[in-house]
Amino acid sequence: MLSVEAVSKTFGGVQALREASLACAAGEILGLIGPNGAGKSTLVNAISGTLRPERGSITLDGRDLTGRGAEHCARAGVARTFQNIRLFKDLTVRQNVEVAYITCRATRAKQAAGIDIDALLAQYGLDDLADVPAGTLPYGSQRRLEIARALALGPSLLMLDEPAAGLNEGESEALAMAIEGIRRDVGCATIVIDHDLRFINRLCDRLCVMDQGEVIASGETLAVWRDPRVIEVYVGQAQPA
Repeated sequence: MLSVEAVSKTFGGVQALREASLACAAGEILGLIGPNGAGKSTLVNAISGTLRPERGSITLDGRDLTGRGAEHCARAGVARTFQNIRLFKDLTVRQNVEVAYITCRATRAKQAAGIDIDALLAQYGLDDLADVPAGTLPYGSQRRLEIARALALGPSLLMLDEPAAGLNEGESEALAMAIEGIRRDVGCATIVIDHDLRFINRLCDRLCVMDQGEVIASGETLAVWRDPRVIEVYVGQAQPA
């Protein structure tokens, strides 16, 4: 469903992405991992249209998204959350979700027909908070709201940037179950970035590992952890059980 081919991006004299390539199929959960500064968020920004790559191509369902901008990518079915939560804080929980749904209804009518805002709020434990301003929610609830809002776009591709950051073990487990439910109920391609390797290992079908702007390994989870380059990158760090 998603194909990223040899994407490169520089900032000044820094090569942030070096011919990075990955693919993610419908119904697949792909983990995108690597140390700080590896290029993970830069790659996600390029896929979502926030950044324009200098070389390479990005396609979703055969549709070219390369350098087309965030609005175009959202209309094509790319939805995401952010490492630093970006909600409409003065709008209510329901209004945050409705903003995304209105976009979906205008541009992806087939997907919009299958979205029930009330059911979406209930699924993420937000139904009792529907009329509460988003900016007053506890941290974990804000994380769940970001995901619910992204799903209201009826995405073909969902990208979650550090969704488990700041969550305790119980909240992380509940989040993993919710993301697995997205695979079952929505069937979109899903990319998850997170530094919690246990969370990633428990959740993802495949891993894509980045370092210094390059994809250094990609494949099934167990095989990737045996890759010598991955071991080198993570030396001194706890390996997932």
